[in-house]
Amino acid sequence: MIDLDSLREIWDTLARNRLRALLTASGVFWGACLLVLMLGIGTGLERGVTRNLTGLSKNSLYIWPGRTSLPYRGWKPGRYIELTNADIAAVARTAGVEAVAPRLQLGSWREGQNVSFGDKKANFNIMGDSPELILVEPLSFESGRFIDPTDMAERRKVAVIGKEVKRTLFGDADPVGRLIQIKRVNFRVVGVLDTRRTGDEGERMLASVYLPLSTFQTVFNLRDHVGWFAMTARRSVPGALVEQAVRGTLMTAHQIAPADFLALGSYNSAEKFEQLQGLFRGIRKFIWLVGTLTLLAGMLGVSNILLVTVKERTKELGVRKALGATPRSIISLVVAEGLLLTGLAGYSAIVAGVLGLEAIGHALEKFPNAPLAPPEISLGVALGAGLVLTISAALASVVPARHAARIHPVIALRAE
Repeated sequence: MIDLDSLREIWDTLARNRLRALLTASGVFWGACLLVLMLGIGTGLERGVTRNLTGLSKNSLYIWPGRTSLPYRGWKPGRYIELTNADIAAVARTAGVEAVAPRLQLGSWREGQNVSFGDKKANFNIMGDSPELILVEPLSFESGRFIDPTDMAERRKVAVIGKEVKRTLFGDADPVGRLIQIKRVNFRVVGVLDTRRTGDEGERMLASVYLPLSTFQTVFNLRDHVGWFAMTARRSVPGALVEQAVRGTLMTAHQIAPADFLALGSYNSAEKFEQLQGLFRGIRKFIWLVGTLTLLAGMLGVSNILLVTVKERTKELGVRKALGATPRSIISLVVAEGLLLTGLAGYSAIVAGVLGLEAIGHALEKFPNAPLAPPEISLGVALGAGLVLTISAALASVVPARHAARIHPVIALRAE
């Protein structure tokens, strides 16, 4: 057992060689500190990417038209695929599809339209949507409601506006029931939309006006036209299989060659989420590997220093054994010295690493949409780092301790 006297003796030994102990401890300190910092930053990166995907359903799929690249059944390549209302029912009947939301946008992807209220006018995205969108994009509402089936059936001229549209055109006033004008057509506001998404996509959704798809097609002369499909797959069916089935349905309906992968574009969030999870699992393993190897490099320094210490104390250890000290007590003394040196340096490094992560997190608060969220480590990770540190210290002390235990008292007393 290590008692108070033994700890004082170990401390005195370290104090007599301050510079050597300090240099050895610094290697352990930087190894443990880097491990904590890398683990925290890795966690922050994972949380930041996940945060920017908040609001995106993990079982959502998106299909949009492109141009054919292969000839097929008399059709030449380069044909632009146009989705129609008939495709809505065909996609909805496809095995594995849970909900389908056809979508349209007025103008190109990044091209907005002027929206006016009274003497205020600003440029926003104009979207044509169906009630099913709320099943694909988890939305919330500051006030009012979203598009409903009656709006679609009666082609009502109603609009749901994003929070940014409300702030720009109405300020603090309640816009529900007010009329806005798009291309000289009046629409009555029935709701103000919010979203849990962040980043560019979240800002884009908040700066959009949502009209019933049927009304959109009629008012803007886009009858029987669909821009793209947003949909969700059933939880029991792999998203990749549903994506393949929907692509097959549309390729058959529009006579697209089975090998023409450019005619339809698609995005599978389930697959992307799984890829991200695999990526971050790999990053965590890599960080633990690099951090542990860095820590072990510091442990080699501890082992070498303990060997030097044992050699310098050969006579002292010989006297101890001559007076009846057991090999176990000698081993305990050397191992305790290694654990004390490593413990002081390592746990100081953990505290310094946590403080460093706090400083980085405080700086990142000014950038809420940054891909790196405020880094942090959990208690379990900190305890895991401490466990690695303790085991490494014990292993680093084994060789010097065994060497000390094998010292013969007579040979030790003869040593110069």
